[in-house]
Amino acid sequence: QVQLVESGGGLVQAGGSLRLSCAASGRTFSLYGMGWFRQAPGKEREFVAAISWSGGSTVYADSVKGRFLISRDNAKNTVYLQMNSLKHEDTAVYYCASHTSRGTRLSEYEYGYWGQGTQVTVSS
Repeated sequence: QVQLVESGGGLVQAGGSLRLSCAASGRTFSLYGMGWFRQAPGKEREFVAAISWSGGSTVYADSVKGRFLISRDNAKNTVYLQMNSLKHEDTAVYYCASHTSRGTRLSEYEYGYWGQGTQVTVSS
């Protein structure tokens, strides 16, 4: 059974920073690509960032490019999302997810495993 547990969410002022973590267990974490998605109230879940199995390839949504950084530590079975210059519109529940290939994936339908989500609220 694969488990993904996010942490690090909270309330932050616009312009501030947060770092989300996602701890994985139950499978060989280092073999698979990972991603972060978010869902704001009343909106559909959207792609934020993805990282390949080795960390050598990353992809970002245009809305977060240059502000967010996805990384991973395979020795700790953890993927991170460093969020800088946060904006009110970044407010959402953030989910980490894992898929079954080594590369980067942008579609939520390609991810088979999801965490429970962590709330990020950015006050304006």
